[in-house]
This record gives sequence, structure tokens and C-alpha cells, in this order.
Amino acid sequence: MRSELRAEHGDTIEIITVSVETDGADASREFIEAAAPEHPSLLDRHHQLERRFGVVNIPNVVWSDEAGMVVRPAEAGWAGPAEYPEWLATIMEERAREAEAAGKDPMAALQAGQDRDTYADAIRDWAAKGPESEFALSPDAAVAASQPRGDDQSAAAAHFELGQQLWRDGDREGAFAHWRETHRLAPDAWTYKRQAWSLGGNEARGGGDFGRFVQFPGPDQDWPFDGDFNTDTGALAPGEYYPKTL
Repeated sequence: MRSELRAEHGDTIEIITVSVETDGADASREFIEAAAPEHPSLLDRHHQLERRFGVVNIPNVVWSDEAGMVVRPAEAGWAGPAEYPEWLATIMEERAREAEAAGKDPMAALQAGQDRDTYADAIRDWAAKGPESEFALSPDAAVAASQPRGDDQSAAAAHFELGQQLWRDGDREGAFAHWRETHRLAPDAWTYKRQAWSLGGNEARGGGDFGRFVQFPGPDQDWPFDGDFNTDTGALAPGEYYPKTL
């Protein structure tokens, strides 16, 4: 999200949403069209947001001011209270029942963390007050709050990119091998995990309306990864999947 020049536009913000999806525009198109956004909606097929802005999960929000400076680095953020469409609520209820039967509760980690009711108000406060907003970080604080980019994170990004190229070339086993290494090196990078799980799960089920939301093995499926969405989120404490920042 970028605050426009206040001298010209007043206390306004410009919203840009980005779909992160290796399979390209067709994989995202129906969801963007269903949302009918009135702002630019872009596609990041190569996962540049992870490498350039430290995005590690979806949804993540980055605040940058009219000079292009990052005011708040990537963090979980929401437009308002969660109101899931009926089809998604059905999937989540089914997942919760499956997890309960297995003695796990993956939803506990997902439901905690960032306050969905007040996040949009924090953005409005920043749009009105600029750097004087209590929610705007100083440059030093923004750097301190950013995701680390050590050797493991850099290597994980390289393995993920190699996996993407192999996937597009039709070498599934080669892609999965690189993505397993990505997950090992960057276990908290949920966009990398969820993308790989989604591609594997969707293809195994032949696509369909909900194929891209299947990020765990099906019955008798030879799952190519060491983890999956239900198992990995079920191992988290509340707030670890969507850390609280405000």
C-alpha cells in the first residue's frame, strides 16, 4: 500500500494487491474477477515479493510512503473482520473436523495474531498523519522489524526459483527435490511451503474448483513433501502463523 502525495490527493492511500502464483495468471484470474477490485491487481509469478520485501505468508501487507520508503515491512494484515464466503467456510469447517478427528487443531494458530478489526484503522491513521502516526515506523525500526536475509534464506530462495523452472519444464520430481530443500532452509516461509503444497495437491487431484486449496496429501497419495498444511500449522502455538504486530 502506498500513500499518495498528500498535497495533491489529501489523506488518501493507493492500494495495490498482488497474487503470488507460480502457475501464472490463469490460476489467479477467477478469484480476482470474483473480487472485482477497483484498484490495480498484479501477478507475481516469480515470487519476487519474498525476495525483495520479505513476504513470508498470505495475506501480507507492506506500507510504503509517497517517496517509496518502506514504513512498515511485510506483516499479516487484514481489510476488516473475517467474513468468509460460503464455499471457503465449508472447506475450513471440513478441515477443522478432519483435524479434530486426528487430535490436532491447525485452526488455533491461524485464528490468533493480528487484530482484524483495527488494522485498517491503523492504515487510515497513517494516511491522515503521515510519519507522525503512531503506526509509522522510523527507518531504523522498519529495518529492525524486517525479515532476516541470511545465507539460509538466500539459499532457500535460490532452490525455490530452480524448482519453479523445473516445474514449468515438466520435471516434477526435480522441482519437488528443490522445494523440499527450500522448506528445510526456510521453515517459516509459508508462501514457499503453501505454493509447493498447492501445486502438488492440485495436480494430484486433477484441479477442479478447490484443487488449489488442497495443501495436504489425499488418500493413498504419494506425498512428495515432508510436511503439509494441516500438520505444520497444527504444530504451531497461537500467534505463530500470523504474528501480532500492532
